[in-house]
Amino acid sequence: MVNSDEADPQGGAARGTDGDRRAQLVDAAVDHVAEHGIADLSLRRLGAAIGVSHRMLIHYFGTKEQLLVEIVRTSEGRQRELLSRLRTQPGLSPADAARRLWQQLADPELAGQERLFFELCGQALRGRPEALPVPEGLVTDWLEPHVSAEVAAGADPAQARNRARLGLATVRGLLLDLLATGDRAGVDAAMEEFLGLYYGAEGRSP
Repeated sequence: MVNSDEADPQGGAARGTDGDRRAQLVDAAVDHVAEHGIADLSLRRLGAAIGVSHRMLIHYFGTKEQLLVEIVRTSEGRQRELLSRLRTQPGLSPADAARRLWQQLADPELAGQERLFFELCGQALRGRPEALPVPEGLVTDWLEPHVSAEVAAGADPAQARNRARLGLATVRGLLLDLLATGDRAGVDAAMEEFLGLYYGAEGRSP
């Protein structure tokens, strides 16, 4: 929870810059949505939950919709950071790194974040102005690190990009499947099948 501070949002050097404060609020909001979902979410309720006034949230984000966009973008950033850490973990194969990332993404505790992601993507595709920032980097931010890693390991750049796009689309498709059907066993089995196809023998589970 973020400590409440009803002082002028522009004042107070002890609280750091507006950017720092904004980042703290987004992080707290992401954690709240992960735990409680987005049902009946309002700025007033969210502010009360994370320890600030709804006026403070309006100051930093403008509207609830703009805050939701930041929640999605921050969640995506956290997931990319997790994948980066997994890839550099000693003794962990690329297939096992992908498997661990999938287990994290498919965790029921993240269902609220995943629903919000797909909801805002749909709004952006319908041209809703407040949701239009969501697709920015939606694919490229994920592709570039993956392509760079595969090219560094000797892969053909074009093939690496195609494979990265395929992997990203598969993960997102299976997450949508999971939200729609609730069939965790089915999507886990499908992911294992995909990892075997994608990584070959290395991707087969023991």
